Amino acid sequence: MKQQLEQIRLQAMAALEAADSPAALEELRVKWLGKKGELTAVLKMMGKLSAEERPVMGQLANSVRADIEAKLEERKAAIHSAVLEAKLASEALDVTIPGDTVTMGHQHPMNMVLQQIKEIFVGLGYQVVDGPEVELADYNFTRLNIEEGHPSRDRSDTFYFSDDDSVLLRTQTSPMQIRFMENNKPPLCMLAPGRVFRKDEADATHSPMFHQIEGLVVDEHITMGDLKGALVAIMKKIYGEDSQMRFRPHHFPFTEPSCEMDMQCHKCHGTGEVDGHVCSTCHGEGWIELLGAGMVHPEVLKCCGIDPEKYSGFAFGMGLERMAMGRMRINDLRLIFDNDIRFLNQF
Repeated sequence: MKQQLEQIRLQAMAALEAADSPAALEELRVKWLGKKGELTAVLKMMGKLSAEERPVMGQLANSVRADIEAKLEERKAAIHSAVLEAKLASEALDVTIPGDTVTMGHQHPMNMVLQQIKEIFVGLGYQVVDGPEVELADYNFTRLNIEEGHPSRDRSDTFYFSDDDSVLLRTQTSPMQIRFMENNKPPLCMLAPGRVFRKDEADATHSPMFHQIEGLVVDEHITMGDLKGALVAIMKKIYGEDSQMRFRPHHFPFTEPSCEMDMQCHKCHGTGEVDGHVCSTCHGEGWIELLGAGMVHPEVLKCCGIDPEKYSGFAFGMGLERMAMGRMRINDLRLIFDNDIRFLNQF
């Protein structure tokens, strides 16, 4: 038995030294030390030995087992180190090579303009509010004094969700004026920016989805002069003191009297032509419509529980995209939505 144990020791040492992978080591461990391994088979023969031989052979068997286990651990460490070295060599990085430049992003030009507008209005005491994009026709039309049959309520102009035309994608942020007046008492001063939706064909100045900014002021003794003064002051802050504005009479169901405000075209500077051709931005008009405005209609005030005999107010609605076009000298509204990085990097 002594000879068998020594033979196992020699064979195991040699086999373990030659092993070059964790799988090979595990296979050898089972072969020599497993329940059906060769060392275990020899130990089962211990019962046949005399009482004097058993302690000697037991001590030798323990020594063989200890040597095999020690060799196993030694080879495990060596193989693990070799695998790690090989992996590090294959994945080596040359830290002297310059890294890729990480380009920092920035706000979208439209968000830049929106932030500027918000800061101006907040500085004037306006409260910025938000509301639902899926709106009730009662708020979007009826309570704004827009009667049934009005062209703006037609399905060719509006995205409806219901067969009875009672739920829609809001066509303006004006419903927030109604909601604000319902829940607050004069004096009121609010600004409502947000996305709106209309069935417009996309061109240089139109889009079926765009952003609108509605403003509302309600207090005692508010006049048309307050409206014009506020709008001119605000536009000069946005576009500069030398910017040219004009007011034109207009009609809106929710304001009386009503007007539109235009800004001189930044591309053709009011001439309507660029290099002998009709200006593509203003379509030859020389002016770009910025917003609609007017004095809040008495019926709208009544709908919100405000006494039109005591209070008056003005309201306006401007397109953010058109504001951005003038502020950033953008000639085509569609560029704002294209997300062309070459265009966005200019700002």
